[in-house]
Amino acid sequence: MEKEAVLAALAALAQETRLDAFRCLVRAGLSGLPAGELAEKLGVPPATLSFHLKELRNARLVTSDRAGRSIRYAPDFTVIGAVVAYLAENCCRDAPSLVADSGTAVASTESTPQSP
Repeated sequence: MEKEAVLAALAALAQETRLDAFRCLVRAGLSGLPAGELAEKLGVPPATLSFHLKELRNARLVTSDRAGRSIRYAPDFTVIGAVVAYLAENCCRDAPSLVADSGTAVASTESTPQSP
């Protein structure tokens, strides 16, 4: 993955509503969620959420599929994995124990209650 793509992904996540939407979509898994349901879960007006989902889609972190009048958004785990791999390779290269322990670090943060 190119540095510019990683920067776009990180910039897209550097906003509270987008990060919350991204987290909900990742938790929903490959099937994702319809935009209306996501807006309801987050308590965000649909027009506002649409703007933020566009930013996540432009950063390639999520995909969208139209079904009639509804749009379903889902995380793109391939791109997400590439961003994480880029960060591990380019930011943790001199600290291999951090990369090896990253699974443990992720597991320990998952048990911590977090709001959407």
